[in-house]
Amino acid sequence: MSDSNNELHKILIVGGGAAGLELATTLGNKLGKAGLAEINLIDASSTHIWKPLLHEVAAGTLDETEQVDYLAQAYRSHFRFRLGKMAGLNRIKKEVYLSPTYSDSGEELIPERSFKYDTLVMAVGSVSNTFNIKGVAEHCMFLDTTSQAFKFQKQLVETYIKRHVSKGGNKDKPLSIAIVGAGATGVELSAELHEVTHLLNVYGLDQAGDVKITIIEAATQLLPALPTKLAHATQQQLVKLNIDLKLGRRVTEVSKVGITTHDGEFIPADLKVWAAGIKAPDWLQQIDGLETNRINQLVVDDTLQTADPTIFAIGDCAACSWPGHEQNVPPRAQAAHQQASTVAKSIVNRLQGKDPVKFVYHDYGSLVSLGKYSTVGNLMGNLMGSVTIGGFIARIVYLSLYKMHQVAIHGYFRTAMLTLSNLFRRSAHAKIKMH
Repeated sequence: MSDSNNELHKILIVGGGAAGLELATTLGNKLGKAGLAEINLIDASSTHIWKPLLHEVAAGTLDETEQVDYLAQAYRSHFRFRLGKMAGLNRIKKEVYLSPTYSDSGEELIPERSFKYDTLVMAVGSVSNTFNIKGVAEHCMFLDTTSQAFKFQKQLVETYIKRHVSKGGNKDKPLSIAIVGAGATGVELSAELHEVTHLLNVYGLDQAGDVKITIIEAATQLLPALPTKLAHATQQQLVKLNIDLKLGRRVTEVSKVGITTHDGEFIPADLKVWAAGIKAPDWLQQIDGLETNRINQLVVDDTLQTADPTIFAIGDCAACSWPGHEQNVPPRAQAAHQQASTVAKSIVNRLQGKDPVKFVYHDYGSLVSLGKYSTVGNLMGNLMGSVTIGGFIARIVYLSLYKMHQVAIHGYFRTAMLTLSNLFRRSAHAKIKMH
């Protein structure tokens, strides 16, 4: 369906995370391929990695072939990819503005640009919430983006080599890593890092097990999204891995050499990772009059539309009410997947002159992977209610969530081929990245 000026309907998606990339792929295959709409996807990075896997990127254990190149995906799925970062919005003109793109050396590669839209979908994800605690932004590392995860991985290896190999390295003192936040990211990262420290020994770095990992959490329980029984089971597993747990400790300050908690305890740390909550990017607060909540999320109705009916918001940047619950729909990968599917149907309906589809969130439970050590979680179902699972079954279900994402962007056949390819690659390539 064309607009009144006989041009194709312009669909602009900002953010290439799980929600944005799945939506662009679906609309490209449904509308772009048939010449019914022009779909553009904007992201500041050139590649995509499923966000729940960033802790594996940070640890250096994720196969780099898991990255999806946006340009290649756009070519296969009949949409266009635009590299850049959103800088502003004009709802009257229906334009999105992108800031210039620079090289690592500071050279301007792409100048400021603007893109027209008929339908805009905001899918810019989330960033870490520092809660304005002193020293966090300056001294902590974050795992919000692929580039941040790669930066942490590089610093991890370099810090370890410097301490244990270089002349003057303090071999008597263990490398200390402090993770603030005991949600899924913090817990999964701690287990992955524990495994990496032992793999380093295989690569000839002596005393590779001499690493102290500490998790600091303001709440008195790990993993608030999981039932207490499962949280305790996870806690026991982490204790077996000699991961130090500081529960009920609220961070008040972070310095170059460590972290201070509300009770005055100082925890030394060579590497500090902040994983203690999320918020939508701060620039969403001033996005041409659209309503946001206290953590900068765009407020949407039950069709995932903002107050402006031409603008949708999905994924972590959307504040969507969850009927029957006190909180909004949680910022999880399964919610992003479901929202992308709903908005795809609504946009197709819009081009056909039909009403948008109402979004109904189905909670399929929570799963946490401790790498090779364990996987725990609870599954939600209409017939059985909440079912606790663990071990091999939980691991399979955990992996299936990622496979659902891959199927959404690659299809069943390509996902099967990628899975087989990775199995062969892992038998021949290094288990951890050392550069």
